[in-house]
Amino acid sequence: MSYDTITLRELVGGVLVEAGKEHKDIYVIDSDLAKSTTTNQFEEVFPERFVETGIAEQNAMSIAAGIATEGRIPFYVNFAIFVSGTCWTQLRQICYANLNVKLIATHPGMDGGYDGATHHANEDLALMRVLPNLKILAPSNPDELKAAVRIAIAHQGPVYIRCVRDAVPNLPAKEAVQMGKAVVVEDDGNDFALIYEGSATELAFKSFEACREKGKKGKLINLFSVKPVDRDLIRQTAGTVERIVTIENHSVIGGLGGLIAETVCDMPGHAPVLRVGVEDVFTESGPSGLVKEKYGLNVEHVLEQLGY
Repeated sequence: MSYDTITLRELVGGVLVEAGKEHKDIYVIDSDLAKSTTTNQFEEVFPERFVETGIAEQNAMSIAAGIATEGRIPFYVNFAIFVSGTCWTQLRQICYANLNVKLIATHPGMDGGYDGATHHANEDLALMRVLPNLKILAPSNPDELKAAVRIAIAHQGPVYIRCVRDAVPNLPAKEAVQMGKAVVVEDDGNDFALIYEGSATELAFKSFEACREKGKKGKLINLFSVKPVDRDLIRQTAGTVERIVTIENHSVIGGLGGLIAETVCDMPGHAPVLRVGVEDVFTESGPSGLVKEKYGLNVEHVLEQLGY
């Protein structure tokens, strides 16, 4: 499969500007990273609806709660580690009240690369999945990012959008995405299923092609909606294929692999679920591609888990 790559983080500002033109109640909140998250584009067009808090993430989340209480639609945009970890207590209160706060978390997993363990967000899905009322979307291409923002605006309640900083295939969406639905990107047969989240898209694509080259026929499933998850599709897949491998730019504890295991655990019989992700360690600084390779996010590891 031939494709160019793109980083979705670079599209955030433009997507929010377009949304801001259509919805006059949208506000964007930043914590001194507007250039890195590209929300400075929104600031240029709508300065009166842009709030800069400086390096005060918990205050920013509280401001988002206040704006939502006033009937507006706040988007708090920051690195995933700050949105999920630094502000978790404030976000928990937002979820408790089911406030209409939207979160866009860039630099998920090891996408921070050189920033190292302090800025890598290998735990954000685990932290976010446990919060009642919070919906989680993981777009894997530009069309899905635009759709995720539209879905978040239409939904009444908190939404967390996990936005890729590293490269993903610049391909159109396979189909129109929905909250609560996964996307079957490829379906050659039932030898295996690779299930991935947005920031692991390129590895999933390369791994699927490597399986094809070995004569294996399986399924490639994009888990655009992490919460709510497409329970029916996952359980149907688990009852049909020989083996499932989850691929995530995240810890194997509490993330995508854990979610799939939870979804199928009460089935009387299902395919074994193997996980490709970060083990129970803190990852180190370096070029994101090499860091991911070191911590097991590579095609060889995927094939090893499949037994190929």
